[in-house]
Amino acid sequence: MSETLLVTGAAGQLGRLVLDALLASGKTKPADIIATSRDTSKLADYAAKGVITRAADFDDPASLEKAFAGADRILIISTDALDQPGKRLRQHLNAVAAARKAGAKHILYTSMPSPETSVIPFAPDHLETENAIKATGIPYTILRNGWYMENLFMALPHALHTGQWFSSSGQGRLAHLARSDAAAAAAAALQSGSTESRTYTLTGAELRSTEEIATLVAEATGKKLDVVHISDEALAGGLEGAGLPEFLIPIVVSFDSNTRDGHIGMVTAHVTALTGKTPVGLPAFLEANKAALIQ
Repeated sequence: MSETLLVTGAAGQLGRLVLDALLASGKTKPADIIATSRDTSKLADYAAKGVITRAADFDDPASLEKAFAGADRILIISTDALDQPGKRLRQHLNAVAAARKAGAKHILYTSMPSPETSVIPFAPDHLETENAIKATGIPYTILRNGWYMENLFMALPHALHTGQWFSSSGQGRLAHLARSDAAAAAAAALQSGSTESRTYTLTGAELRSTEEIATLVAEATGKKLDVVHISDEALAGGLEGAGLPEFLIPIVVSFDSNTRDGHIGMVTAHVTALTGKTPVGLPAFLEANKAALIQ
């Protein structure tokens, strides 16, 4: 008997890619997939393919319990509620409790690398969510997603325009991961039927410093790009001057300091272990997306 697979946040960037991977695999019938979102109209294209769509609001536990009913394996994609302290964790705990009440056989969750030691302000949200999942006694799969290649779009277009990339990451290195590879790994874990509890850290295949990334960017775009090393305080000041919302400034700065301190400096083969495929390389990703970088 086939299992019913549920994806939360299915209208988001990662959620849609997970749905695409599930459908493309041919292993799961559309009618055995439940896609949830606060606004199901954003999932109309998947409903047209036979995917079940349900409304689910992480701030409304009753809606979650209703949406999760009948789901065997539930993928909880972490929310982006970062503007209010404590809100994101409350939402996650609501989802975990709803999965338990719905009788889920397996809970999957998108976390982050090394939440125990990370200096990123929302790391405790991930760690406490992981612990809450473990406390249910339900078998689980924790997917600690690394830093997405797509996140480079936050800084690189402006940096390429000026020719300078201001960074406080020092000589820290990280292995960027394509969001599509994270989605493929999540889809594979959903479809695996595994009853074991496992934690995977998903990364790209090669660690690179900011300078090494800048060199690849320059090669892909044909534009000069120099890295300017500055302090966390100077970076925060620049972000404030650029008009970044106040609550986001310490978060963005922490991404660089977390890299500098080595908290994300790991490479694993977990993407390949789950998907059977080699992760997308950063040079290929930059080449494929150079138009977006120089817009």
